Amino acid sequence: MAPLRLTIEDGHFRDDHGRQVTLRGINAAGDAKYPSNPDQPSHIPQDFFDGDNVNFHSRPFPKEDAHLHFSRLKRWGYNTIRYVFTWEAIESAGPGIYDEEWISHTIEILRLARDYGFYIFMDPHQDVWSRFSGGSGAPMWTLYACGLNPQSFAATEAALVHNTYPDPENFPKMIWSTNYTRLACQVIFTFFFAGRDFAPKCIIDGQNIQDYLQGHFIGALTHLAKRIHQAEDLEDDIVIGWESMNEPNRGLVGWPDLTTIPSEQKLQKGTSPTAWQAILTGSGRACEIDTWDFGGMGPYKSGRVLVDPQGEHAWLPVDYDESRYGYKRDPGWKLGECVWAQHGVWDPSNDTLLKKDYFRKNPRTGEVIDYEQFTNTYFMEYYRRHRDSIRSVHKDCILFCQPPVLEIPPSIKGTEDDDPKMVYAPHYYDGVTLMTKKWNRYWNVDVFGILRGRYMSPAFAVKIGETAIRNCFRDQLSAIKQEGLDYMGNHPCVLTEFGIPYDMDDKYAYKTGDYSSQSGAMDANHFAVEASSMAGYTLWLYMCENKHHLGDQWNGEDLSIFSLDDRPLPISPLPPSPNNESTTTLDLQKAGPTTRKDYSDESTVNPGNLRLTNAPGFRAAEAYVRPSPIATVGKILHSGFDLRSCIFTFRLHAHTAAAEHAPTEVFLPEFHFPKDQCEIVVTGGKWQISTDDADGGMIQRLRWWHVEGEHHIKITGVQRRQNMALGNAEEEGYLDQCQQSKCSVM
Repeated sequence: MAPLRLTIEDGHFRDDHGRQVTLRGINAAGDAKYPSNPDQPSHIPQDFFDGDNVNFHSRPFPKEDAHLHFSRLKRWGYNTIRYVFTWEAIESAGPGIYDEEWISHTIEILRLARDYGFYIFMDPHQDVWSRFSGGSGAPMWTLYACGLNPQSFAATEAALVHNTYPDPENFPKMIWSTNYTRLACQVIFTFFFAGRDFAPKCIIDGQNIQDYLQGHFIGALTHLAKRIHQAEDLEDDIVIGWESMNEPNRGLVGWPDLTTIPSEQKLQKGTSPTAWQAILTGSGRACEIDTWDFGGMGPYKSGRVLVDPQGEHAWLPVDYDESRYGYKRDPGWKLGECVWAQHGVWDPSNDTLLKKDYFRKNPRTGEVIDYEQFTNTYFMEYYRRHRDSIRSVHKDCILFCQPPVLEIPPSIKGTEDDDPKMVYAPHYYDGVTLMTKKWNRYWNVDVFGILRGRYMSPAFAVKIGETAIRNCFRDQLSAIKQEGLDYMGNHPCVLTEFGIPYDMDDKYAYKTGDYSSQSGAMDANHFAVEASSMAGYTLWLYMCENKHHLGDQWNGEDLSIFSLDDRPLPISPLPPSPNNESTTTLDLQKAGPTTRKDYSDESTVNPGNLRLTNAPGFRAAEAYVRPSPIATVGKILHSGFDLRSCIFTFRLHAHTAAAEHAPTEVFLPEFHFPKDQCEIVVTGGKWQISTDDADGGMIQRLRWWHVEGEHHIKITGVQRRQNMALGNAEEEGYLDQCQQSKCSVM
C-alpha cells in the first residue's frame, strides 16, 4: 500500500517523504453559498421561497472554468483548498432526496484539482443555519421541519434576511451575523444540538428533532463521502479530510436568563432583542426593543424601537399542509403555537414567562451549562457522530474539528477523542476592521483577551499604534493555538478562516485604486499567522463572481481576494496606463474552447509583467502573495515575511540531511523576489531558484539541500514603495518592530 500523501506526526503535517508540510490555503469558492440555477445571490428576492426547486450544479464554478481558477490560485502560492459546499447543495429538494448531478459535478471538479497538487479538505459550510434564516447552509425544508415559517421572519424579525429586506442596497453591514441571537437560529441550533433535552415533545418521523436534523445532515455528508470513495481516485490523494461544521452555535443552550442579554454576547447591532422578546415577537406580539450600532469605539446602544409583527407568527399555522416533504410530525408537537410555550417556558394566554432559566441547566444531570460545558457535552456528542460516520467511509481521513468560534476548545486531551488524525480548526477575524470596514492603524482591541478575562476593564485591552496592533493579532492567534494544545492535545492548528473586507472606507479603493488600507490589514493578519507558528491556514475568500458594486454577492460582504472588476494579470511587459479606474478585461463569455493561455492571467508572474502595487485594482496582492515554506526537511523553528523590507527569514532543525530528490522547498513569489535580484544568506548547504509548473501553475521555488542540524536562510527581495503610506524605506521593518514587542496599553 502506497504511503499517504499527507499524514500527521507529532502535531505536524508530513508528506510522503517525511517533510513538514505547511498548509497555505484559500477558501474556494464563496459562490457555493447560493444556487446556480436560479442564480440567486442574497440581494435577489425573486422566487426566493421556491427553495425546493434550486440546484448548485455550477458551484463552486463550471467545469470549463476550473483550470482558470485552479491555476490562478496555484500561482499565488496556495497549496490547500478548503472546499466550500452546503448541505442545501446535496439535499435541497426534500429529506433524503440527493442531487446526484451536483455530486457528479463536485467529483469532476475535485479530479481536475489533481493537476495542481492541492490538498483539499471538505467544508460543510453554514452561516446562521440557512439562506432562509439569513445565511447559508441547510435546505429550506429543515426550517419547516422545525415548525417555523420562513416567510414570516421579516415581520417578526425572527431573522433578518437580505433577500427579503425592503432596501437590499442598504442592508446593514454585517448585521446578518446577529441572526445567531434571533429567534430562528436560537430555536434551530437548540434543536440541532440539544433537542432531546430541551424540546422532548418535538418528535418527527418517530425521532426527536435533534436526531432528525443531525441524522439528515450527517447522512447527506456521508452520502457525498461515499460517492467520493466510489470514485476511487480522490480519497487521500486529493481529498485529505473533512471539517466538522462551520461555526457551530449553541442556540439557547445554557442561556442563564431569557430576559437579559448574556454578558458573553459581544455582538449587538440593529435591534437587539432578549431571548424573551424574540419569543414574543415570534408569536405576533409587539415589543419595544433596544437598538445598537457599531462605532469607532465598538458597539453602543443607539435607541429603542417598536417591533410590531401585527399578529403574524414565525411558527407554521395550525392548518399548514405538511404533506409536501413526506415526514410525519407527532401529534404532541402542535403547529400554530410557539414550541417553548408547549414546553412550559411561557404562557401565551397572558404572555407570562414561567421559566426564565429553562435552558440554564442540563435537565438530565442538573449541571449548570456554560459555553465550555456545551462544547464538552452537546457539541462533542455531535462531533463524534459526524466523525464516526465519515470515517466509516473515508477510513484515513483527517478530521478538522471546529468548535464554537472563539470559545474554549473541548477538553479531550488524553481521552479516546484525542485522535491522532485530528486538526484543531479555529477561526479568527479582526472584528473592529470587519464591523467598521475601516483599517484603523491607530488602535484595536484584544478581543480574545477580553473573552478570557485577562483585563480588569476592556479599556486595558486597547492597543495603540500599528506595531502594537500587529503584535496583538499575533498574541491572540498564539493563545488560540496554545489553547488547542492545552485542551485537545498535540494536534496541528490550522486557521481555517481569517480575512479582511475590501470595501473599506466606503469603497475608496474602487474609486482611486489606492489599496493601502487593505494591504496594511492583510499584511497584519498574515504576519500574525506566520508569527504564531500555526500549521497552516485557509484565507477567506476566493469568489469567482465578486464585483465592486455587489462584493461577494452575499449579505453585503466583500472579502474576496479576486474580483471581476479588478485587473487580471497583464501579459504585456509594458506597465498599464495610469488611470484612476478599475476595469475588467477578463471576458468570461469568450466563445470557443478555452485553454490556460486564453486568459491574460495565465502567464508567468514576474516583475516585468506584473505591477502588483502600482496598478489600480490588484486588491492588495502584495500582502497575500508572499513567501512560505512548502515542504521542510526537519522541523520549522521560525518562518516570516517582512513586507516593508521585503525580507523572508526561515529557520529549521533537520534531524537528517535533505535528500537530493526531496529537499526543503520554499514558495518564492517572483514579484517580491526576482530570480536575478535576490540576496540570499544561508548558514549551510546549497540552494537553487527555479520556475516550473510541476503542479499545474508556473511558480517560483527555492530548493535547499542542507545537512542535519539547525539552519537559517535570509532572502532579501526587491524593496519597493508599497501602494500605501508606510513611511520611509529607512525605517525598521515590521518584523523587527514586532519582535521587539513594543506593545502599548491604554
